[in-house]
Amino acid sequence: MSDLSTPITYLPGVGPQRAKTLETELGITTFRQLLYYFPYKHIDRSRLYYIHELTADMPFVQIKGEILSYEEEGVGHKQRLIAHFTDGHGLIDLVWFQATTFKWIKKNYPAGKLFIVFGRPAVFNGRINIAHPDIDPADTIQLGSLGLQPYYSTTEKMKRRGVNSRSLQRFIATLFQRIDLSLLPETLPPDIISRLSLVSLSQSLHDLHFPSSADALRRATYRQKFEELFFIQLGILRYTRQRQAEVKGYTFSRVGNLFNTFYAQHLPFSLTEAQKRVIREMRHDMGSGRQMNRLLQGDVGSGKTLVALMTILIALDNGFQACLMAPTEILAEQHFATFSQMLGQMPIRVELLTGAVKGKKKRADILGGVARGDVHILIGTHAVIQENVVFHRLGLAVIDEQHRFGVAQRAQLWKKSDIPPHMLVMTATPIPRTLAMTLYGDLDVSVIDQLPPGRKPIETRHFWQERTQSLYQGIRAEINKGRQVYIVYPLISESEKMDLQDLDNGYEEYCQAFPDLKISKVHGRMKSAEKDAEMERFVRGETQILVATTVIEVGVNVPNASVMVIMNAERFGLAQLHQLRGRVGRGADQSYCILVTKYNLSSETKQRIQIMCDTTDGFEIAEADLRFRGPGDLEGTQQSGMAFDLHVANIARDGQLVQLARDIANEILDNDPAQQLPQYKPMWAHLRELSRDNINWSNIS
Repeated sequence: MSDLSTPITYLPGVGPQRAKTLETELGITTFRQLLYYFPYKHIDRSRLYYIHELTADMPFVQIKGEILSYEEEGVGHKQRLIAHFTDGHGLIDLVWFQATTFKWIKKNYPAGKLFIVFGRPAVFNGRINIAHPDIDPADTIQLGSLGLQPYYSTTEKMKRRGVNSRSLQRFIATLFQRIDLSLLPETLPPDIISRLSLVSLSQSLHDLHFPSSADALRRATYRQKFEELFFIQLGILRYTRQRQAEVKGYTFSRVGNLFNTFYAQHLPFSLTEAQKRVIREMRHDMGSGRQMNRLLQGDVGSGKTLVALMTILIALDNGFQACLMAPTEILAEQHFATFSQMLGQMPIRVELLTGAVKGKKKRADILGGVARGDVHILIGTHAVIQENVVFHRLGLAVIDEQHRFGVAQRAQLWKKSDIPPHMLVMTATPIPRTLAMTLYGDLDVSVIDQLPPGRKPIETRHFWQERTQSLYQGIRAEINKGRQVYIVYPLISESEKMDLQDLDNGYEEYCQAFPDLKISKVHGRMKSAEKDAEMERFVRGETQILVATTVIEVGVNVPNASVMVIMNAERFGLAQLHQLRGRVGRGADQSYCILVTKYNLSSETKQRIQIMCDTTDGFEIAEADLRFRGPGDLEGTQQSGMAFDLHVANIARDGQLVQLARDIANEILDNDPAQQLPQYKPMWAHLRELSRDNINWSNIS
């Protein structure tokens, strides 16, 4: 049996050039990596169709015939190569769009030779065609032996170099001839395999590529999904238990005068039961002698900032400093203003440290105060983790909108104290439970699931772009009540490629529609000072309408704003729409979110718009967003330190399996905390092997 660590170049049929292509395009360098490069689909290729049978609603079809002739049409990015193909019973067009491949295609698929063509039929200008089909010489394929055929993801560069899905299929078939899968050591404990009725590792690896039946593929997929999710959870939980045992935390043993004075005299409104519960959870963590590592989730407007401030006061009561790090200067300034206002005349020095804080004397005064302990709370952006910021006694670090920060930036805060400070990371982007268990599996999670009293749910309505006058009337009615309005666009300037309403044109339209009103404009290309000045005008009520891009998504608090109009809402994801909607509804008055779209929408887009109109529950929206977009596309997950790849499992669809994997991983850690029991030795060895493949479990969150 060949060693699975053998370089891929030594596999017959690959060679140095193809090995280089596999490495640069897919990251495959060894037999093992090729073995674990699973197909994205299997299709039954035992049947041929006649061209006259084809319709545009068929998924994938296979036809046999010859190319009659080629012709090229169009110019620039619309250039295409068309092959006229016949099977003697009808005609069909085969179409390619990458001009750089046209010469290669004509050479390799000459007219007059019999080919088997595979692809998805479509209709263009009343004619059936297949774009970018798979083509094989007819004499190289035996249809009866094909059955369920694997299809592998490849890149255009690979195809130009002669490495397509069929090539990968051949390489993997050769690999199975070179290795004896039965000698592959099992990675899961026997009792788990038996309990879940799992097929063996060797059987699952074979059947994921070349299944004998649909049922064999299903069983192989289930085994591999469980394995992937199980080792992720085992790694996270083992690291978490180890960190909890080794990393001590400052013990905040008392709730003192500052907390009690604030609670009795400065509380802006009564705490909800959810806020009280979360504060108790954090107080317990910080009094345990272990480092608190907690994720605070709460929908927009749920009162996370107040909870963070009261947690900070516990740190101050125990003789420690605290810092709050925010992703933008606007948000940091808003936190500074909120803290200063809430604390009033209490004997607490709060300072702001951002790039906008100018003057050597001012910065030196702040840094000196932090180093001496005179500054009790430091609020800032990335500036707070710079080397010249030295704390006297940092006991608590709060990170707001944590998905905006990378792992390394958050880790810098650990180094600001002799013992790592307690960590509280906050997000207003609700994270589905299954994703939180995976991306933030080593964090304890607190959820504020109630809105403060007096808040009315935001009413969301869907408008077509054609109903402009009706939209203007609604905006005018709210402004006549003394309210303010946000208008959000996806683009700053007009785009030739996208038929979207842009901010520049939209700003002009609103100036014409409301000539008697003052209107602000804010977008990401503006200088910070200019942008902040326009925002401040809106915050102070000097302008009634703010036309903006998504720069206002996070952190703007204008209680008097009661309408959020989102233009081209079909261009935004659910999570982003929900974030934008949360900019209104911050006062006691009824607020509205208007989703404006073009008339022709896909069925999925209609579902997304309907979900927004039906619910204001952030977690329900996040679950739907996860289903629509998958975990890799969700805002924040790319920066979260997701240190592993899922080959088969899908967190969006496999939530129950995530929970099962986590429960079993916890059981094993309870049974074998020292990792010494013989029945688990292969499992621990495999986890160590995964760790050597650069999976750093401390980077999960």
